[in-house]
Amino acid sequence: MLLTIPNLLNAAQLDKMHEIIRGGNFVDGKLTAGYAASRVKRNEELGREPERLQRLIRILMASLGHNETFRFGVLPHRVADPIFARYRPGMAYGDHVDDPIMGATGPRLRTDVSMTVFLNAPERYDGGELVIRTSFGERRVKLPAGDAVVYPSSSLHRVAEIRRGERLVALTWVQSYVRDPAHRELLYELNLAREQLLKTAPEAEHTGLVDRSYSNLVRMWGEV
Repeated sequence: MLLTIPNLLNAAQLDKMHEIIRGGNFVDGKLTAGYAASRVKRNEELGREPERLQRLIRILMASLGHNETFRFGVLPHRVADPIFARYRPGMAYGDHVDDPIMGATGPRLRTDVSMTVFLNAPERYDGGELVIRTSFGERRVKLPAGDAVVYPSSSLHRVAEIRRGERLVALTWVQSYVRDPAHRELLYELNLAREQLLKTAPEAEHTGLVDRSYSNLVRMWGEV
């Protein structure tokens, strides 16, 4: 399931993040890539400046923790520390699949879901679309600043070459309570119906049945 999350970050949060990032030291993105990815990766990433990174991480994680689309669409168990990546003209990231296990500097996690948070407005750069290969063909994603997209980490994807301006994004990976992407999609759609029923017909018998079915499916498919 490819799921967009509008307004994950508001204007004030974006301004603060840009202020924190400004003046930071960016390094070659190949330093955090595996062997296969390093052959096709051409970008820069904010260097390991603990204080600067922790301030950025606090802003992003606070928003994720309060976002219902993220919580119910991803069912997060563990979330990796984000990477802040910059693409300038001529930079791109060729076709790749994300590493299955991450967390060399902290708790290790299985990557079930990948997430890109767009930090620059789309009119600030040409190119730079996130291109995700799905069973229905390629999906090209280029969202407003503050919006995010989540998709299975097993998806083959790439970042199109930047022709003008600067693409700035935050990237993170999630180990979900529910490993199977088809199960996560079913649970997300069922929960949309469940939430609507709980609001409009909380006492109805069918609401209780849907609510119970959702809970029992999470119990059946969930891993802790």
